[in-house]
Amino acid sequence: MCIFCQIVEGEIPSYKVYEDEYTLAFLDIAPIADGHVLLIPKHHEQFVEDLPEEIYTALFDSLKGLVNPIQAVFDAPASNIGLNNGPNAGQIIPHVHIHIVPRPKKAGPTLSSSAGRFKPRNKEYFEEIADKIRKEIKR
Repeated sequence: MCIFCQIVEGEIPSYKVYEDEYTLAFLDIAPIADGHVLLIPKHHEQFVEDLPEEIYTALFDSLKGLVNPIQAVFDAPASNIGLNNGPNAGQIIPHVHIHIVPRPKKAGPTLSSSAGRFKPRNKEYFEEIADKIRKEIKR
């Protein structure tokens, strides 16, 4: 079972910011920037084109509903949204996932730069960010 499936099953802890019947969003533990969220379908597939239509639609509906709240928390007028579709495209975890990275300013690493990822901070750091995003989603 992949690490994302283990997160869905609750076998591995995560800092969840959103969950519905088909999708789960949580903080990346090696973020590019504050507020870097991973959105996944609960259904395991490696390639986005293999997702059942209902789950594909739910995934992108969740994405649409998450972008503005995540950007609002970080006073970001934009975000990087990325999906590496398969290992040849840079996908490390073989489970469909979408990166949402709020961009409060133009400078800094982008999704194509793994060098820009910073080491995880403490538990309180992640809990504080997750809580802020969850509150903004509920607004």
